[in-house]
Amino acid sequence: MDFILNMLSGGVASLFDYLSAHVLTCLVPAFFIAGGVAVFISAPAVLKYFGPQANKFLSYGVASVSGSILAVCSCTVLPLFAGIYKRGGGIGPATTFLFSGPAINILAIVYSARLLGWDIGLARAIAAVSLAIVIGLIMAYLFRKDSENQPASELFASDGDDSKRLWQTLLFFGTLVGILIFASAANWPVTILLLVALGLVLRRYFNLDEIKHWLRETWAFVKLIFPWLIGGVFLAGVIRTIIPADLITGAVGESNLSSNILASVFGALMYFATLTEVPILKAFLELGMDKGPALALLLAGPALSLPSMLVIRKIMGNKRAFTYVGLVVVSSTLAGMIFGMF
Repeated sequence: MDFILNMLSGGVASLFDYLSAHVLTCLVPAFFIAGGVAVFISAPAVLKYFGPQANKFLSYGVASVSGSILAVCSCTVLPLFAGIYKRGGGIGPATTFLFSGPAINILAIVYSARLLGWDIGLARAIAAVSLAIVIGLIMAYLFRKDSENQPASELFASDGDDSKRLWQTLLFFGTLVGILIFASAANWPVTILLLVALGLVLRRYFNLDEIKHWLRETWAFVKLIFPWLIGGVFLAGVIRTIIPADLITGAVGESNLSSNILASVFGALMYFATLTEVPILKAFLELGMDKGPALALLLAGPALSLPSMLVIRKIMGNKRAFTYVGLVVVSSTLAGMIFGMF
């Protein structure tokens, strides 16, 4: 009975932490950004940079570093990924962004370097960008027939508004991204100023129908993603409760194949809110974890979580989702083994 109560309390505690400290500052702004992508970014604009016919150097380059200014985790990035993927963005660039978004943000890299050492911080930055591109290219190759057979009406089916001037659209999204960044950093004075600025931008450059459409699309993403997140966060809390920490740290004291696989799988299953993986990993390192498995966990942890897997499956389907998860685990394992050799 005590065991069951501990599991339930772990799940409830995980939910409480997520709802009290994460949703309002990270996930809500991300939902509004995704809704804005669905309404105000035209399909041709998405396809120009992320579509299957786009210049690969440009699309994968942009996708691999576009998360550098966003302090988002594996769950917060999902609405943004869904917005790109549902708008006809190629599965390759979309999954490149999905992997790199949580892993390459500047706060995470700097924090990792300062707390864990510059070697791990630099390795995380290089590996995150490189693996994101590799994973995206493999996904694009494996599912190339799906893109080729996708009718143009599906790729371009949207109510995207082409009438807005570029600077107006950039101002709108720039304000939303600023809200996401400063709210995540708990800088409330700047966040409030940006909210006021957003209101002024909407009043000056957007009509009531456009605003209503934006809110409807935002709510659609909430209904699609949020229920899966809640269930997944609860399950992740339960798993975290029943797995002893000493069992994990004792099994990853050396950088070999088994320890890196274990670190990758553990990171993929656990939910780490933005930057929380860094102090947790520091504790593991102090308990004897090798730097190879540490990098593997740093790569797989922010990129995946049990909640995000459930949502990715909902968005992309079983075959694409399981392939993506497998690629993340395998590539993180390989990166950890290579880093552990030095």
